Amino acid sequence: MHSHSSSTVSAPTAVVHPLDSLTAEEIAAGRAVLAAAGLIGAASRFPNVLPVEPSKEAVAAFRPGDAIERRILFVILDTATGESAEAIVSVTTNEVIDYRALGTAETPYGQPQYLLEEYERAEQIAKASPEWQAAMTRRGLADRMELAFCAPLAPGFFNRVDEVGRRAIRSLTFLRSTPEDSPWSHPVEGLIVHIDLTRGEVIRVEDEGDVPVPELDGNYDAATIGAARTSLKPIEITQPEGPSFRVDGQAVEWENWSFRVGFNAREGLVLHEVGFRDGDEVRPVLSRASVPEMVVPYGDITPTRFWISYFDAGEYLLGKNANPLALGCDCLGVIHYFDGVVADDHGNPVTIPQVVCMHEEDYGILWKHTDLLGKAEVRRSRRLVVSYFSTIGNYDYGFFWYFYLDGTIQVEAKATGIVFAGAGIPGSSDPHATEIAPGLFAPVHQHLFCARLDVAIDGDRNSLAEVDVTGIPMGPENPYGNAFTWTTTPITRESESGRLANPATSRVWEVTSSSRRNAVGKPTAFHLIPQPGATLMAQPESTVFGRATFATKHLWATQYDPAERFPAGDYPNAHAGGGGLPAWTAADRSLVEEDIVLWHVFGPTHIPRPEDWPIMPVDYSGFLFKPYGFLDRNPALDLPDGAADSACCGGGDDCTCDH
Repeated sequence: MHSHSSSTVSAPTAVVHPLDSLTAEEIAAGRAVLAAAGLIGAASRFPNVLPVEPSKEAVAAFRPGDAIERRILFVILDTATGESAEAIVSVTTNEVIDYRALGTAETPYGQPQYLLEEYERAEQIAKASPEWQAAMTRRGLADRMELAFCAPLAPGFFNRVDEVGRRAIRSLTFLRSTPEDSPWSHPVEGLIVHIDLTRGEVIRVEDEGDVPVPELDGNYDAATIGAARTSLKPIEITQPEGPSFRVDGQAVEWENWSFRVGFNAREGLVLHEVGFRDGDEVRPVLSRASVPEMVVPYGDITPTRFWISYFDAGEYLLGKNANPLALGCDCLGVIHYFDGVVADDHGNPVTIPQVVCMHEEDYGILWKHTDLLGKAEVRRSRRLVVSYFSTIGNYDYGFFWYFYLDGTIQVEAKATGIVFAGAGIPGSSDPHATEIAPGLFAPVHQHLFCARLDVAIDGDRNSLAEVDVTGIPMGPENPYGNAFTWTTTPITRESESGRLANPATSRVWEVTSSSRRNAVGKPTAFHLIPQPGATLMAQPESTVFGRATFATKHLWATQYDPAERFPAGDYPNAHAGGGGLPAWTAADRSLVEEDIVLWHVFGPTHIPRPEDWPIMPVDYSGFLFKPYGFLDRNPALDLPDGAADSACCGGGDDCTCDH
């Protein structure tokens, strides 16, 4: 594909708005405040560093040029003792505003996210263990220990005496043939190393079974695959007059849409103050939007994998593991990039260049009609794409936010990378794993994302309802049997949220404004339109059910609380469960004419297939957030007429555009 790509970049340096992302200077200044206060020692590390966002009131009152107070949350881990704490630092006044120990040794426990250095440390501890070495030797793999890869994996929670309240990690072993070899095709089945990171020692080693290690080539780079096909002809993507969007720092305007782009270490991409211009007025749609959590639970019962249920934001940090994006590869066309700044394990700033990509795409027909006289009117659709990609071990996740000319927002998650497989006897049958290559079995699993939509349909006072299409029994109200209607069920309290999608009734969830009505007298509204998929398949008695309760329903709703950001709670790593949405909704707050937040769960349930090997084509999932009576008519009536453009001459003898 040829693309006349070009790009510009926004780097977070100057702070001109309260919602601007953290800068490198701010992170460095915050760390210096902690050091001056005596809160950092030689063993101090920083699993997580996040902006403390200002109150909605402060943002609403802000005017350009006003003073801005900036605060940062530092999670501090003492690697020598395993104790951890949260500190909130003002980098405006250079003082520690708050400091509290996390109490990870007491129920319900929970641990801060993993440090990047802990991955390497876990491998060193595993490989140095006489028990691991003995297991490798017993399996006839003594000569392959040096090139082995010991994958560091979050342990889940099973209330084991030797793990509970401790900073634990598990390690599975994979082999490599060369230092560059992909290890995922050579699993050492049944070898599990349980590690205490604080003590720097192995808790125990499990060595179950003697399944041979698959000797498959799992590499997929061009050098391995060989010559690329030559049959694809070029597609040119050109924007000779540049893009239609305007960027001022982190503020974006595109056609009728406006929003602010943010980025942090845990959630990755965050959108603030999403509004749609209607005439001369910018009308609010979303206060804040992100995908703050996801869980990847496995359906396998083997000792090697029954405990796997990764929380890729809450345990590993999606933003900290985000990719720098490359022009012409990850994004095509005229691109605007946003750099992201996160903190490394030592609390020092690190810039991830070009971490968020923004560009425009053609999207086919937006509307078209040929009238009774044969006259055709057609307008082309396009969308603005704002995206980032994160790599967590073997999997890669792309998060794409699409803005359309008709007022629709679409969220799409792209799951790709390498499926996590174990070994088995070739040709054997396993009810929990499919054989995707000879002797290589990939377990059934789920990728359940949770979007957090702080809705603001024409302001912060909104209400929520569930809308279903319903049939009507034959009788006076349906004399011919053809009639159907819709029913609207108000969701008035948090205890009534926790809803499931229902494709049989075309179920949607409607957010209505409490302050504005449209041209036909109805409250202005948006519909959240789900793509049906399975919710959490684990049983209610399982520990993953308790830790990932958010994933057991497609929709939750809460009354806004700035402290309620992460649907599985602040520290799901090694947590006993019950945190996040189940705890918050127990308050049973009102959802009528309130500032409400929607939490929407979506994503694929994956029964792996041979075509997913050795690298998986993208699996798409997501949802729509679509205006429903928010506008009085089609907002894309004034798009330029494609038929009047020589680019749409249709070819033939009269072609003037070299078709």
